[in-house]
Amino acid sequence: MHLLRSSQGFVKKVWLIRGNCHCFNLKMNPIQKQPRKLLPSDLRQHLGGYLFLISLFIFFLSSILLYGIYAYSRRNDAQSDTPLPSSFLVSTICLIAISGLVHAASRMVRRDRYRATSILLFSSSVTAVGFIWMQCQAMYGMLDGPALAEGTSKGVAGMLIVLAFLHALHVAGGVIALAIVSFHSMKGRYDHERHWPVDFAAQYWHFLDVIWLFMLAVFWTTTGGFGL
Repeated sequence: MHLLRSSQGFVKKVWLIRGNCHCFNLKMNPIQKQPRKLLPSDLRQHLGGYLFLISLFIFFLSSILLYGIYAYSRRNDAQSDTPLPSSFLVSTICLIAISGLVHAASRMVRRDRYRATSILLFSSSVTAVGFIWMQCQAMYGMLDGPALAEGTSKGVAGMLIVLAFLHALHVAGGVIALAIVSFHSMKGRYDHERHWPVDFAAQYWHFLDVIWLFMLAVFWTTTGGFGL
């Protein structure tokens, strides 16, 4: 009986020593959390997002090329000297600011700074609404101007308004997407591992930024420039 008790005590001491060694190893070699691999659904979302941006790029590029061909064919038309509204410059600054805010939000979410991410996304949504308002004011001013007195189907100014309106429509879609992403960010659905919607929102607004700058450069070279 004494021998049995001694053996049981010895076994307990061995297990206790093994447990202490295991805890010591965990402290010395902590297991670092590895980022989760992309799920098949995530890969499909990424691929779909990139294909969407490529299709939009082809659409806007072909539209701008058609506008350039039309503007060149009407280069001797008096309507081609119509000045661009100065509000286009202000709206351009707003668009660049939106792109910067969403880009900053994509950086903040990687650091798990949820409050800063939500504030940046909300601020970008408000600024985007201001951009649309300024664009509408500029297009309304051109429609009410002398360049389109003979009808919106004639002249370079009419084509310019059509392109600006198409861009504004895609901006409106971006505002809706920003509102959805902002709502999900406030709910805490994004973190340093799952932040693809925020990244895609930043990519989309960078895309709109580049397209508008290119369009504005083409408008400036095919019209009377800015009447400042």
